[in-house]
Amino acid sequence: MYIAKPSNIIVIGVGHAGCEAALAAARMGLSVKIFAISLESIAMMPCNPNIGGTSKGHLVREIDALGGEMGKNIDKTYIQSKMLNLGKGPAVHSLRAQADKFKYSQEMKRTLENIPNLQIIQSEVIDILVENSEIAGVITASGAKYPAKTVIIATGTYLNARCIWGEVSTQTGPAGLSSSTKLRTSLEKAGIVMYRFKTGTPARIHAAGVDFSQMIEHKGDDEIVPFSFENTPESIARKQISCYLTHTNETTHDIIRANIHRSPMYSGEIDGTGTRYCPSIEDKVVRFGEKASHQVFIEPEGENTQELYISGMSTSLPEDVQIAMYASVKGLENAHIMRFGYAIEYDCIDATQLHPTLEFKAIAGLYSAGQFNGSSGYEEAAAQGLIAGINAAAKILGKPPLVIDRSEAYIGVMIDDLVTKGTKEPYRMMTSRAEYRLLLRQDNADLRLTPRGYGYLINDERYGRLLEKKRLIDDEIKRLRGLTVAPSPILSELLLHHNSTQISSGVKLADLIKRPELTYEILSVVDENRPSLPKDVTEQVNIAIKYEGYIAKQLFHVEQFKKLENRRLPDDIDYDDVGNLRMEARQKLNALRPANIGQASRITGVNPADVSNLLVYLEKRKLGGLS
Repeated sequence: MYIAKPSNIIVIGVGHAGCEAALAAARMGLSVKIFAISLESIAMMPCNPNIGGTSKGHLVREIDALGGEMGKNIDKTYIQSKMLNLGKGPAVHSLRAQADKFKYSQEMKRTLENIPNLQIIQSEVIDILVENSEIAGVITASGAKYPAKTVIIATGTYLNARCIWGEVSTQTGPAGLSSSTKLRTSLEKAGIVMYRFKTGTPARIHAAGVDFSQMIEHKGDDEIVPFSFENTPESIARKQISCYLTHTNETTHDIIRANIHRSPMYSGEIDGTGTRYCPSIEDKVVRFGEKASHQVFIEPEGENTQELYISGMSTSLPEDVQIAMYASVKGLENAHIMRFGYAIEYDCIDATQLHPTLEFKAIAGLYSAGQFNGSSGYEEAAAQGLIAGINAAAKILGKPPLVIDRSEAYIGVMIDDLVTKGTKEPYRMMTSRAEYRLLLRQDNADLRLTPRGYGYLINDERYGRLLEKKRLIDDEIKRLRGLTVAPSPILSELLLHHNSTQISSGVKLADLIKRPELTYEILSVVDENRPSLPKDVTEQVNIAIKYEGYIAKQLFHVEQFKKLENRRLPDDIDYDDVGNLRMEARQKLNALRPANIGQASRITGVNPADVSNLLVYLEKRKLGGLS
C-alpha cells in the first residue's frame, strides 16, 4: 500500500465548494490535497451557465468580501452582466452574470494549479479514516492511504449519482462523468445519516437551428458592476453577448401532459427529493395547470461554442418527447439538440449533524460543504466551501473558528438554516429567508464581512482599503447632515422637475436625500462643495441616509437577536434535567446540541416557552456565560 506524506487538509471534490475550501486553506499557509474523480470537473457548471442572481448574487459578493475566489473568477469569464431587481429597493438588488462555462472552469483550474502548497490529484476517495472519533485521512480506489489532520467532503452531485431520462438510467455523475460509488458505505459506517436528493438540467441546443427573430433580445447592462470588490468596472469591461426570451405554449404543455406517465418523476423511477424552487418543466405544467405559458431563456454556454442552454425547461422526459417538446417553442422549431436533459439523483447528508463551523459533531476534524450538505446551486456551495476551508485551517492553526451569524450575512442565514433546521429537499438561498435583508445588501458585503475575514484571508492592505472607504462614507454622511441648503432658483427648478415639494426656508441636504424622488446624485447640482468620491462610496452614502430609519429599526432587532446568540449553552447540558421542557423540545435539543440560546430558539419543535424555561435553568445554575 502506498502511504502518502501527511497533509494538513484533504478536500474531496473539485466543484465550487471544493475549490473554495482548498484555496482558502492553502492561502492560510497549510498543505492541501484536493481529490477529483476527473480533472475536467474542476469548477464545472453542469447546469445553468451563470453565477449570481436573486440572493445568490449576495452570496458571491460575500464570498469575495471574505477573501474567496468565485467573484474574481466570474469577473474574468463573464459574457453578460446584469443587476437584477433595480425597480425594487436596494435590499433585493442582485448581480447576475452569464459565464463562459468552459473558461470559468479553466480559470479556476489555473488558479488552483498556481498555489504552491496545493496538490490536485485525480483519484476516487472511497473511504475515510476515523480514529477515536477523529479524522485521520482517506483511502483512494487504488488502495493508497493519505493521512491528514482534517478532511473536507465536497462531493457535490457525484456521490452514488444516477442520471435518468425517460426509461434510461445510468450510474454516472453530471455531464456523463464517473460517479463516486463506494464512499457512502464508509460514511454510513462512521455513523453519518444520509439522504437522497435529486436535481436536473435542460437540453442544450445548437445555435444554428434557432430563429432568434421570434424571440425578445436581452442585453447586458451598459454599466458593469464587478462581483469582486477588488475590481473596477473599467478593469473588467468587455463586449457582451445577448440572451433571448421565448415562451412555452399550450402545444408544449399538451405534449408534456400526454407523456407525463413516461417521466421518471411521475413513474416512480426517481426516489430522490427534488428542489421546490427550481422545478422541471413537466412539474411546472402539472403544478401550475392554469398557466398558458412559461418563460424560457436561451443562454449561450460560452464565447467560442454554438451550444445554448434552455433555461426554464429542465426535464427528464424521454428523448423523443424532448425533441417534440422543445420544437413546439417559438424560435426552436428547427433546433438541433446536442445534449438531452436529464435528472440526477445523488447522496447527501442531514446537515444538522454539523456544527455552525461545518465540522461534524461526532467526528472531529471532518468538515463538509456544498450539495453534500443538502443545498443546491453553485453559489451556495462555494460559500459553504469557503467557510469549511477557513475553519479547517483555523482548527489546525489554533485560530478561533469563523462563524457568521444570521445578522451578518446571507452566508450566515444559509448555514444556520442547514445546521439548525436541516432540510428535506435541496436548499436554495432566497432573500425572503433573511430577516435583516436591508442590512445584508449585496452592495455593502465588504463593509459587513471584510473585517470578519481579517486575520484569515484578508490581509493588511485590503483591510486598510476597507477602513479608508468606511472613513470616506462616514465623513460624507456627517457633512451632508450638517449642510443646510437655502431656497434658490436652481433648487426650485430641480424640485419641480422631480415632482418634489418646494422648500421655503433652509433645509439639511441629508433631509432632501431622504425624499423618495431625490438622491445624492440628483442633488449634486446644489452641493457646491461636494467632494469627488468613488461611486461605491456615494452609493453607500445615499442608501445610509435614505433608509436611515428602516436601518435603525433593523439594527435594534439585531441587538435583541445578539443577546440570545451570545448566551452560550454548555456542551454537556442534559436537557432531560431542564424542568418544564416539553418532550419534543428535550428530544430535539439533546439531538441537535445547539451552541447558544438563539440557535435553540430556531429549532423546529422548540417554542418560546421552552426557551424561557431554558433561560431560567441557566440562571438558577449560573450556566451559559456570554460568548
